[in-house]
Amino acid sequence: MKIAVAGSVATDHLMTFPGRFRDSFVEGSLDNVSLSFLVDGLVVRRGGCAANIAFGLGALGLEPILVAAVGIDFADYNSWLTRHNVNTEHVFTSQEQHTARFLCTTDMELNQIASFYPGAMSEARMIELGVVHAAVGGVDMVIITPDDPDAMLNHTAAARSLGIPFAADPSQQMARMDGEQIKRLIDGAEYLFTNEYEKALTEQKTGWSSDEVLERVKVRITTHGAKGCVIERRGAPVLTVPVAKEHSKIDPTGVGDAFRSGFLAALAWGLGDERCAQVGAMIATYVLEHQGTQEYRFTDREFIIRLRDSFGDASADEVAPHLHSPFGK
Repeated sequence: MKIAVAGSVATDHLMTFPGRFRDSFVEGSLDNVSLSFLVDGLVVRRGGCAANIAFGLGALGLEPILVAAVGIDFADYNSWLTRHNVNTEHVFTSQEQHTARFLCTTDMELNQIASFYPGAMSEARMIELGVVHAAVGGVDMVIITPDDPDAMLNHTAAARSLGIPFAADPSQQMARMDGEQIKRLIDGAEYLFTNEYEKALTEQKTGWSSDEVLERVKVRITTHGAKGCVIERRGAPVLTVPVAKEHSKIDPTGVGDAFRSGFLAALAWGLGDERCAQVGAMIATYVLEHQGTQEYRFTDREFIIRLRDSFGDASADEVAPHLHSPFGK
């Protein structure tokens, strides 16, 4: 299965605050906030939703096609992605802007305050999905992740026109887009990925009920943090899948992207919804255990051992024949 991943590529500036954000907010004064947090640490890592998902797919042995706009500073990042099975031949390079920047501070309870500067991502609307589709001999699935809003809508329209099954992952751009734009983005999607808050925001902004959203997408996947995920498929019972067992909790940045990569990888292997979510949960846990969204490593054997420990023999035995990690057996 050829999977195209459309969305952001960014440099992540990740900071840690040794206290709790909530201790600095004054009840009744949230309409006039002026705060500065002295942080303990700063690391700079590779990130961006599309790049994170593409990296995760590559780590599981697939060769995803990255569809994104980057800056003139992309050379080192490009080498990194290509070494990890990601096809970057169709990335659009801005001649004026730098690659996007994500700045995020995480407190001791893993709450986050973040800002995102789009940079070259604002030129993603220049990318034509149809050109990519033709160049690779046909895309089997495209996931449309947070990006320049016009680019997201363009990709969705192109996918419908070309008959390419697509997954909608509006995530952070839900706050930027209005109800009509969100409707255009998700209507007809094979899969809709959101977290619990974004699920409620989808319904609030579109005016569609939960049932009405499900009438317009085939499968709705809602992540609930430490409570796992809920999968709703038209005509099937609701399925709840727990998280995988973690060794530590370091940084939640990129956990959702990793879940999507695992889900899509298992989908490409022809596995069912439960297995897709379990693979997603496992790779998401690897990200949680590291600072940075692409810093994890696992061999095929390690991944299967941990999958077995979290979800049992049936899950591990079904996934094992498909896993071909570039990190080794």
